[in-house]
Amino acid sequence: MNILLTGANGFTGLRFAELAQQAGHAVTALQVDLTQPQAVSDAVAAAVAALPQAQPWAVVHLAALSFVGHADELAFYGVNVQGTLNLLAALAGQAVRPSCVLVASSANVYGNCPQSPIAESQAPAPVNHYAASKLAMEHLARTYADRLPLVLTRPFNYTGPGQAPQFLIPKLVDHFARRAPVVELGNLYVEREYNDVDFVCHSYLHLLAHGEPLGLYNICTSMTYTLDDVIVRLRRLAGHDIEVRVNPAFVRANEIQRLCGDPARLQAVWRAAGDAWPTAVSLDATLASMLAAAAA
Repeated sequence: MNILLTGANGFTGLRFAELAQQAGHAVTALQVDLTQPQAVSDAVAAAVAALPQAQPWAVVHLAALSFVGHADELAFYGVNVQGTLNLLAALAGQAVRPSCVLVASSANVYGNCPQSPIAESQAPAPVNHYAASKLAMEHLARTYADRLPLVLTRPFNYTGPGQAPQFLIPKLVDHFARRAPVVELGNLYVEREYNDVDFVCHSYLHLLAHGEPLGLYNICTSMTYTLDDVIVRLRRLAGHDIEVRVNPAFVRANEIQRLCGDPARLQAVWRAAGDAWPTAVSLDATLASMLAAAAA
């Protein structure tokens, strides 16, 4: 199919476009300031007009402010909420509608959840502006459910080569690749899934073809790791020891302690399509590829 992609120059967007093209899809990057409604409308109309008329088309919306510690809290709502609404309004105004509009939200909407693994039925309880903006985006996106075939996704933490060093795992990889003597971190007692970006992108591609309209899907594997475990693995893979120091400036208020998802609903999509659930890339393999990319 033809895929219009927002966030095409971002970490996930670049890898998604590569894997989608390898799978035979045509990808068109939608390069526009999403906070400008008329610019979005014009860009969408031009992109759709350029698509082959006889082929189905879909949209993958990845563009967002995604760094929880972003300095401008209001910007989360301008980009993640209003920007998404501008995009959906432009899509709904097209004479020929897309076959699927996949919108990437975030597992951060669950907050500090006592349940684990977390299923999609768990009530969200966001604890920061990033998560609150993503939850607001989900609710408002549903107002287009009568006009657009929406699929909403909540990816849990993932990483891979090319992720910005402001994020935790790339920061650690960078320090080990440079053989730095010390790394300063925030809360050392968090537990997360650290899935590979390829797993997330393959999940998006599968949901484009097989996701239910207005379906909500965790993108997760239910495999979690402590930060200490990640550091131990990097010490072994890099052959380098490092001193870990806690910097109070890096400790976030209301830090989510454990974030582990239930992939049952996502797995059911693979089963219903008669496809095999993809084998998860091991954390060691992901870290090794990131170390190699950092050293290149």
